[in-house]
Formats: sequence, C-alpha cells, structure tokens
Amino acid sequence: MQAVLLAGGFGTRLAPLTYTKAKPTLPLLNKPMISYIIEALPKGTEIIVAANYRNEQLEEYFNENGINGRIVKEEKPLGTAGAVKNVEKYIDGTFLVLNSDIISSLNIRKFIQFHMQKKSFATISLWPVENVEEYGVVDIKPDSRIMKFVEKPPRHEAPSNLINAGAYCLDAEVLDYIPPNKFVSMEMEIFPRIIEDGKPFYGFTFDGYWIDVGRHSSYIEATRILLKNLGRKYIIGKSEVRGNLKYSSVGDNCVIDEGSMLDSCIIYNDCKIGKNVIMENCIVAEKCIIGDGAKLKDV
Repeated sequence: MQAVLLAGGFGTRLAPLTYTKAKPTLPLLNKPMISYIIEALPKGTEIIVAANYRNEQLEEYFNENGINGRIVKEEKPLGTAGAVKNVEKYIDGTFLVLNSDIISSLNIRKFIQFHMQKKSFATISLWPVENVEEYGVVDIKPDSRIMKFVEKPPRHEAPSNLINAGAYCLDAEVLDYIPPNKFVSMEMEIFPRIIEDGKPFYGFTFDGYWIDVGRHSSYIEATRILLKNLGRKYIIGKSEVRGNLKYSSVGDNCVIDEGSMLDSCIIYNDCKIGKNVIMENCIVAEKCIIGDGAKLKDV
C-alpha cells in the first residue's frame, strides 16, 4: 500500500508559528505533527509526501529519523487533487491520501479493509458533527454508499451529520479524473464527478477523536486531546519545571519557575517562564521569555 501525505499548505491561519516552520513539522507533544500520521500507517506502507512550503524541513525530519519516504515538491499550489496528480508516476495501485494536519483516531488498517470489502472505487473517512450548517455533509445509504455531498445545509434539511474527515482510499483509476498541472479540489470537483458516473463511492465512519489542526485553538485542542488519550496531564522535554502544568507540553531547555500555572499551553524549546505566571490556552514559540507575574490567556 502507498500513502500520499498532503503537506503543501502554507499554514496561514497558524501564523506566526508557520513563518519559520512548515505546518506538518510544528511540534505536537514535542513531536512533528506529521509523525502521528506516519506512525498510524500499516507497517511497510510506502510514503509519498506532496510538499511545497519549506519542504526542506520535511526532508530533514525524514533523514534524521530514518524514515523511508519520497518527498515531491509542488512548484505551485495544486489543491488536494492536483497534488495527488503531481505524484501520479509513483503510484502503482490502490492508495491512501491523508491530510498531514488532521490528527485522529482513525484505524487505517480497518479503513483499507472496508474499502476492499466494499469493492469501492473511492472511500472517504467520515466524522459526525453537531453543527452541520458549518460543513459539507454526505447523503449516505444504510450500506455506507455515498450518494451526494450537501454543502452547509440547514440543520433540519441535512441528510446526515457526517462530514468528510480528510482520509481517502482510492483506486488508481481515480487519477484519470484529475487534469494535470492545474489547481484541482478532490472534494469539490473530483468526488462529485465520481458519484455522477455511478462509481462505487463509500464512507467509513469512525469514533474517538478528530481534529483539523488549522488554527491556534485547534492546535491547543489537539494537545489536550492527545494528552487525555495518553492518560497524562503534561509532556516535558529536557527542561526544568518548578511550576504546575495541566494539559500542556514543554519542549527542551526550558524553565517554568515556581508558583507558575500553565493550563492548556504549548511551550516550544528554549523558553523561560518566570515566577507566579498564570497562562491559559497559550502558545509560546522558541527563545521567548515571560516575565514574573504575567497573566496571559488565548495568546
């Protein structure tokens, strides 16, 4: 099995953190975000990364950690389908497409098995939401076949509460639907055409957790959820912590001084948090100093 990891976005909504880092390399519990997707893949999966912005950081991460994968650079943004088309020459059968900024409990092995059992042409992961009017939802039959997508319907008209969760298992012939060297959306252009052509198109629903790490708030939420899933209140690198932590991560070479309380915070490497500091829902990038007695929230 091959897996195409989509890593070509600029991470604009996560700025200024992404001014110097590719979004997939942002630390999540002191590991690059993309590492969670890689670790979830079945053993032996061939990894192809469709990259653009700061792709050299991904290459460095792969090389330093002995990860066997191919990183293919986009010369210009190509969208979710265009990025897949750009790596077509490396694909030789049924393959996965995974967004590198989505952290979830999806069991990829079961996802692939479902695709094969259904003899599906294309299968997408599905996640239930309450606020259907903010998303595109699927019209899905009892056998899990998807009939159409409905964009941001009123709650009383929604055919389901299931949204596209950003993981796909696709027959290689899906590539024939995608024009080359163009910006093309898999979700808005290719999937509707596949359904219109009557190809078997199925949805795989899962439970647990699902986070699209596209904003500062969801970045913090991903940290909180992963810690809860591990049964832990915090993760600390090689640092000195004399204060209290709750659902927070601290990188290397940091000092969290006495009397300080950090709740749902992400502290990068080489930071100093002074005495009696209170912080909630905060992200502190490298080499920052927070003075004694500071009170910060949502920054």
